Amino acid sequence: MPTIGIKEELLFNALGKVYSEEEFNDLCFEFGLELDEVVVERPDPSKNAEVSVYKIDIPANRYDLLCLEGLCRSLKIFQKQLDIPRYTLSCPQEKQRMIIEPATSQVRPFAVAAILRGVTFTPSNYDSFIDLQDKLHHNICRRRTIAAIGTHDLDTISGPFRFTAEPPKDIKFCPLNKDKEYTAEELMELYVNEPHLKQYLHIIKDKPVYPIIYDRNNVVLSMPPIINGDHTKISLQTKNVFIEVTSLDLHKATVVLDTLVCMFSEYCEEPFVIEPVEVVDPDGNIVLYPELKYRTELISPDYINKYVGIQETPEKIAELLTKMCLKSEVMYYNEKGESKIKVEIPPTRHDVIHACDIVEDVAIAYGYNNIKKTIPHTVTIGAQLPVNKLSEQLSLELAQAGFTEGLTFSLCSKDDISTKLRSANGISTAVQVANPKTLEFQVVRTTLLPGLLKTIHANKKMPLPLKLFEISDVVLKDDSLDVGSKNERRLCAVYYNKKPGFEIIHGILDRVMQLLDVPVLSSDSPNGYCIKACDNSMFFPGRCADILVSNKKIGTLGVLHPESILNFDLNLPCSVVEISIEPFV
Repeated sequence: MPTIGIKEELLFNALGKVYSEEEFNDLCFEFGLELDEVVVERPDPSKNAEVSVYKIDIPANRYDLLCLEGLCRSLKIFQKQLDIPRYTLSCPQEKQRMIIEPATSQVRPFAVAAILRGVTFTPSNYDSFIDLQDKLHHNICRRRTIAAIGTHDLDTISGPFRFTAEPPKDIKFCPLNKDKEYTAEELMELYVNEPHLKQYLHIIKDKPVYPIIYDRNNVVLSMPPIINGDHTKISLQTKNVFIEVTSLDLHKATVVLDTLVCMFSEYCEEPFVIEPVEVVDPDGNIVLYPELKYRTELISPDYINKYVGIQETPEKIAELLTKMCLKSEVMYYNEKGESKIKVEIPPTRHDVIHACDIVEDVAIAYGYNNIKKTIPHTVTIGAQLPVNKLSEQLSLELAQAGFTEGLTFSLCSKDDISTKLRSANGISTAVQVANPKTLEFQVVRTTLLPGLLKTIHANKKMPLPLKLFEISDVVLKDDSLDVGSKNERRLCAVYYNKKPGFEIIHGILDRVMQLLDVPVLSSDSPNGYCIKACDNSMFFPGRCADILVSNKKIGTLGVLHPESILNFDLNLPCSVVEISIEPFV
């Protein structure tokens, strides 16, 4: 969930009222947000001046609230202090044009653009403008991998603009805040140690061509998604801003552009009026951006009342939705007075996708604390899942037996469940991650053991013995299921000491079976449990056994093989028991 920080003075000036911390916290809660904290910062270390900064958590899909302008505009509409603005496109006689060339298909095929005319920048709203771009880059743009934003001083360039892709050795320009020209190859070397930009170099570094945007005179606007040209940089004196968004996903590009121009068009000479740009795709089709689409949805007031759990009139529901920036009106369509609510969804609310999103906004505006609690009209009562209840009960008992509970990662490397555990077929039942971010998270674990052994390795300096356990899920392939895999709840306990302590682990197994009311296998108890010697490459020869209940294997216990121990950088004997607890639910 993104967090934005806004200086107290700027926040309350924009809201037109000074709030106490408690009052503003209540306002955020009523609007469905959360005030994370209020911190005191010193912007200039050379001065003693301190400012209070309000840190506000914003839902990940509310891109319109990621800046001071959008947040305060929405809060004022919520409090009925401001009417919902109408975002419109201007109609210039000659429109600027951006031409997308076919070569871009190799790296970043889509681009959209818009212009903000007659902008009045101040130090505060300029900083907000830059900060919103950073927030969007880290959020919907996925650290510029999906989309990248470029903003330019339109008065320093002339259209039409050309978005193309060229070999890095053929690209040469002066990048932002530099005083000489570099080739694209040189820029990649220049920024390899630059803290802000080095994280983006990998996006295009190995591509045969790099995306580049030129104006009519071959002046470079930007090399997305890395850096803009210094020639077009904006400043407090900039009046006309050319905004371009290049992307791998056209929909996300339009969302980013809509958000940026809607938030800052209030500073234009004509507030909330945006100048469109003609974008020519490689096939010669001309599309006008930004789209600024308004769409309407019809929703039944009975549907809303049912799912929110309230009884309100259609007029009241329409009023609640209008408070949430969704302009609404009641439409009566027969003599019986039956009605629908016509909801207009503005271009700032890309989070509204389904009817349930509209219902959620009604619930927020009504106030969650104002909804009366009622018992659901159903024949069942909610209860804890039996497997979770059993897991908690066993966890408590194992803790009382002197073992410490661990909570390890559900993902691990392929080596963790195969090579390191001396299991040749360890990967055959594992569900693999299609695009793992690191080598440590390649597959979903098929056993709890690697996570506990890594935990022991991280705590080798602690006093011996180390006794750990975990009760959690593993995931195994299962072709009989429609999803191709299944979860299985397991219990795993590990004893690490100068001596193997096989009897300790055996004792834990006996205690667990006693708690589960499973007797030892005998002629009087044919459905009891027993252990049966087995050969398992993961364990020391002759120190390994399968655990059987009613003649069915539910797990294994034994002393780990020395190689298995050394593979996890451990140097003392280790005994293990791992069983599935699902047969006992």
